[in-house]
Amino acid sequence: MSATTIVPTARSGETGKIVTAREAVRLIRTGDTIAVGGFGGIGLAEEGVHELGEIYKASDAEAANFGRPSDLTLFFGVGQGQPFTGRGLNRLDEPGLVRRVIGGHFNFIPAIQRLVVGNQIEAYNLPLGPVIHLFRDIAAGKPGHLSRIGLGTFADPRFGGGKLNEKTTEDLIELITVGGKEYLFYKAIPINVGIIRGTTADPDGNITMEREALTVEALSLAMAAHNSGGLVIAQVERIAEPRTLNPRQVKIPGAIVDCVVVAKPENHTQTYGTVYNPAYSSEVRVPMTSLEPMEMNERKIIARRAAMELRPNSVVNLGVGMPEGIAAVAAEEKIADLMTLTAEPGIIGGVPAGGFNFGAATNAQAVIDMAYQFDFYDGGGLDAAFLGLAQADKEGNLNVSKFGPRLAGAGGFINISQNAKKVVFCGTLTAGDLEVSVVEGKLLIERDGKEKKFVDQVEHRTFSGSYAAQNDKDVLYVTERCVFRLTKAGVECATLASWIPVSSGPSRWGCARRSCGCRSRCASTTTTNTISCSSTSRNSR
Repeated sequence: MSATTIVPTARSGETGKIVTAREAVRLIRTGDTIAVGGFGGIGLAEEGVHELGEIYKASDAEAANFGRPSDLTLFFGVGQGQPFTGRGLNRLDEPGLVRRVIGGHFNFIPAIQRLVVGNQIEAYNLPLGPVIHLFRDIAAGKPGHLSRIGLGTFADPRFGGGKLNEKTTEDLIELITVGGKEYLFYKAIPINVGIIRGTTADPDGNITMEREALTVEALSLAMAAHNSGGLVIAQVERIAEPRTLNPRQVKIPGAIVDCVVVAKPENHTQTYGTVYNPAYSSEVRVPMTSLEPMEMNERKIIARRAAMELRPNSVVNLGVGMPEGIAAVAAEEKIADLMTLTAEPGIIGGVPAGGFNFGAATNAQAVIDMAYQFDFYDGGGLDAAFLGLAQADKEGNLNVSKFGPRLAGAGGFINISQNAKKVVFCGTLTAGDLEVSVVEGKLLIERDGKEKKFVDQVEHRTFSGSYAAQNDKDVLYVTERCVFRLTKAGVECATLASWIPVSSGPSRWGCARRSCGCRSRCASTTTTNTISCSSTSRNSR
């Protein structure tokens, strides 16, 4: 096919907008900004993304005929990829293909991480909420997104402005004052190409999402690309006859879609952890008794203690990693129906999934677009949030986003932790070769971790303890051995396991304050190296 026939093929004829992945991505030009939809292991249009990587490596003859895109900007919320198999955006790590990345989370795309850490490309980490809201504001023709999200964190220009390496110099975030209050202004970025995914399309480009686990940011992203004068490429798994789709099920109108690509089944799995589960797309409801209980270990002990902070009739967010166990504990203790669990990509109710299925849920009450979920979060709709604890300091600051050469990114952490009425951070007290065992319902520390998680100063500020304390936020740090609480003076120990002696207590762990409510009990305890692993229950709450 000649270069001059690509666009007509993509937009007209008997097949309408249906083209191959290669025909679609050949429309991408050097220097383009490409916005990619999806959430980590869910909702990526893999067919086109993988083809883009292949085109860059194509023969010189093909490059001469069609061009070879380079110096691209990737713009995404949660970097979509499979870190162990190299799928997703990991395929775009070719030198010269990408010039800049702007994203909310990088944990699933280690190949891109290496380019960032190696100072080979420009890179920004923005909180996930502002990224998603930027898509919507770009679609509306606004100059950017105004928000208090990120104040006091690494996104604040006073603490780096989201820049991730020395190569990155342009300021994308400004600190401004409106009505006497500080705000962050996230600048709009015109989008040349939007890549999204759905389930079914008709030849006119109308898209439904009935078998998808999430609707993510697809509509906002597609509108942003279209209204920027850009191109919208949609991947689906099947094609319907013209004008047969129920308009109430159409999530993306064909008027803003330019190309439709039908994916191979292996490039359209529901998540990176599951080929297809009808429960994730709300086609069936799963009996709660079919959910496997967690193994009793330090993760379950932390999840059980954290679950004691759940309250009836509350709306809760559960983060990725350690907090995922709280959903399992709530289901196991038959208290999940007493509160509404949510996840940032748009899940409301049900039991959130974990691992490479994170973001999906079984038995959800509703699945809404991610932008609306962050509207709810940013406005204070969450009663409580349970998030991971990777590194904390004396002031109560947390780092979950960057550790030396490892770049995870903030994801929705900043939006959630800054606006939930109560925040519970969950994690082991130490890391690195920590070995524990559970014997007769008690925890035994076989070998302590080499690395302290409570340090003098965090490397990357994902959560501002001082900002939270100024706003009188209720903040707990739950570990397998103790519970810390945030005060205006810093972090103090609120509850200590009965086996912890004074000589091994909070001061040795990096806690800023030695005094705590349990000090008198600590002084009289003996070292037995065990901690009770008793269950939570409705009565204990």
